[in-house]
Amino acid sequence: MREFWYFAEPFDRNLVSLAIESGARVIVLKDHSKLQEVRSLGKITAACEGGDLIPERDFVHIVIRDSKDQERAGSYPDSVKVLVETTDWRVIPLENLIAMRKEVYAIVSTFEDAKLAFETLEKGVKGVVLKSCEPSVIKSVATLLSASEPPVELISATIERILPVGLGDRVCVDTTSILERGSGLLVGNSSSGMLLVHAETEESPYVASRPFRVNAGAVHMYVRIPGDKTRYLCELSSGDSVLVYDCKGRAREVYVGRAKIEKRPMILVEARSGNKKLSAILQNAETIRLVSPECGPISVSDLEPGVEVLGYVEDSARHFGIKIQETIQEK
Repeated sequence: MREFWYFAEPFDRNLVSLAIESGARVIVLKDHSKLQEVRSLGKITAACEGGDLIPERDFVHIVIRDSKDQERAGSYPDSVKVLVETTDWRVIPLENLIAMRKEVYAIVSTFEDAKLAFETLEKGVKGVVLKSCEPSVIKSVATLLSASEPPVELISATIERILPVGLGDRVCVDTTSILERGSGLLVGNSSSGMLLVHAETEESPYVASRPFRVNAGAVHMYVRIPGDKTRYLCELSSGDSVLVYDCKGRAREVYVGRAKIEKRPMILVEARSGNKKLSAILQNAETIRLVSPECGPISVSDLEPGVEVLGYVEDSARHFGIKIQETIQEK
């Protein structure tokens, strides 16, 4: 997960409050006498003397002026967060440090520099540390977090089989965000073949819409989460994050407010794209929907062989939710 920090120099209480409200995870203070004032604004990590992150122990601030500064920045152990401030050269030092280290934090002052830092070497920095007194810049940089997860290539898959499988335990994922029509969670019996389950944005004669909810399916299934990882649906709980995808494959990180596991009648849905099989076990109810290639919702009650739905396939196996190159069969 990429991070947004705010460098409160000079210190301005209103700007710090705005940064916290905009999603900053850490406030960096030069003046540690402001520590208690920052903590009074909300539950936030402070990086300063006497704070939660201690200079030289937990993080370092290095200004890159020449190759020696770059070498010093790359010499710290991975446990130390390196905050890099560049001068004349902005991109090359970041490229070199990203190649040298797992995590680099770039100190930036504009939206454009923050975007560039996240895109450098495709992998990008772990986080940006914004040093700006412009409220509009704070808000705009914060928006980069929701777009920091790379999109996936969704494919059109053809339904081959629909099979009622009796009662099972299904997970209803209630998020803390309002989800849009055409979006939902990627879930599957296998992480190599997943289906896009639509959010409950649609009204019906008998059930009101719940646009924060995805009735995601059986407890054993995989769901995609930030960092190109997966988890089992049954593991989700309040405070966890998941990825919501729209019908173009664009990702948005949202947080789980509640995960409800209840016994419901279930249905196996199998689809195919080329030589790849995609499958999921979902609740057998009209309000459970997949997503069509035209970005509209399709109820599972309307599925039949030949219907096209959106899904995702990958070649890698996974171990504890992380991609690995391994021969594996899941049936």
